[in-house]
Amino acid sequence: MELGELLRAAGVAAELRGDRTVGIRDLAYDSRRVREGTLFFCFSGGRTDGHDFAPGAVEAGAAALVVERPLELDLPQAQVEDARAAMAPIAAAFNGDPTSELGVIGITGTNGKTTTAFLVRHLLESAGHRCGLLGTVQQLVGGQIEEVERTTPEAIDLQHTFDRMLESGDQYCAMEVSSHALVLHRADAIHFAAKVFTNLSQDHLDFHSDMEDYFEAKRLLFSSEGGAPIVELEGGVSVLNVDDPYGRRLAEDLECGADGECVSYSAAGGEADLSAREVSFDASGSRFRCVTPDGEIEVRIPLPGDFNVANALAALGVARTLGLDLGAAAAALASAEQVPGRFESIDEGQPFAVVVDYAHTPDSLENVLAAARRVTGGRLISVFGCGGDRDRDKRPLMGRAGAELSDLAVVTSDNPRSEDPAAIIEQIGAGIDDDAPAEVVVEQDRRAAIAIALGRAGEGDTVVIAGKGHEQGQEFENGRKIPFDDRDVAREELRKLTKAATG
Repeated sequence: MELGELLRAAGVAAELRGDRTVGIRDLAYDSRRVREGTLFFCFSGGRTDGHDFAPGAVEAGAAALVVERPLELDLPQAQVEDARAAMAPIAAAFNGDPTSELGVIGITGTNGKTTTAFLVRHLLESAGHRCGLLGTVQQLVGGQIEEVERTTPEAIDLQHTFDRMLESGDQYCAMEVSSHALVLHRADAIHFAAKVFTNLSQDHLDFHSDMEDYFEAKRLLFSSEGGAPIVELEGGVSVLNVDDPYGRRLAEDLECGADGECVSYSAAGGEADLSAREVSFDASGSRFRCVTPDGEIEVRIPLPGDFNVANALAALGVARTLGLDLGAAAAALASAEQVPGRFESIDEGQPFAVVVDYAHTPDSLENVLAAARRVTGGRLISVFGCGGDRDRDKRPLMGRAGAELSDLAVVTSDNPRSEDPAAIIEQIGAGIDDDAPAEVVVEQDRRAAIAIALGRAGEGDTVVIAGKGHEQGQEFENGRKIPFDDRDVAREELRKLTKAATG
């Protein structure tokens, strides 16, 4: 495709200098991925400026540049106000606007994105619709698992993946949409078939200035600034959690009413299009009665906790939006598979329960511990920490949650990154009152902390290992990463206990 034609197709206003007929064979924002005929995007990142890498891109065969300021290089240049913002529409046009055919369900919120995306995909697949997946844990294209780099990929990678999904036979894509992606324009130029808001609680305040700024970032998904306006798509509906105060605000902002442009849901049994009543839990999961405008449906999901009831309602809201049979969708939830690292049970034959969960915010830790408490006959033991180089204000809140809701809380290291693990643990401890219900043990070494928790557990107890979930490495200073999977470590330590017990 010629450069001038590509810019016109993308609707990008640019001051074009040089040959507008130059052929574009590929797109790149990383100079290491440039090949002959590539259009290279130059924009400033958190640590580097893409304009500094333009000479290297030219040497590697770039055919043209998208820049924010003129460069002294003998190469066609399209100057735009914001090169990152221009990347999404250009990538969409280059790939033939794949989401005009692929039904994308965008899911945003602090917690619940991953489980909701898995449940949405499960419902679509159960109804006979091939569905891809983009998220924190897995990327599925044509049913094949691919490596995940970040929750929401950069626009070039994202649009290319959508195109591959169509080619592989996928009809839909369930996609997690992070606040970073919305602010950084990664999710622009996507035609969303449905958009879900799960909840908002404290997280990422190292990136956002405060909670209001965080909410404004999430709200971008539901406006024309965060992808194609949903009202332009027939059947496109916002699915909103009205138990959450920010969800209620969003419903008011969107003027949700009887016109069908929004589907509201409430796991607390409140007034909503989908409302959960008579909720109960046991070791096998959750049961509830879902009240809808069209009648009542009995629902069973193999996932415990009020938060998973909310996730199931969100998935049912999407099913309703897309015209699936709601009764069949509810029945399909009973066979939903375990989401990796989300309240994932670890069983090595021990007489107590072990659960690994990604909970890494105060709210999510509270939810997971509350869910575990409801199905625990004995003591509740938790293992948790906080990541380095991230929102520091949440650390004492995590400490308070763990100490208030556990019988034994083992505070340890998470992903310290460039920070001193002991300093992070001290900040967690600042939120723990001297008279907190839990016995508190500090062990900086994460494996040793897990071993302590498992070694202290007895029959009928539950051990919750929180913070890393599906992650397979622990991050330290200077980008150093060592293999570490809470699930594997828990299994190894449980086997050691069994071996020691049998002598």
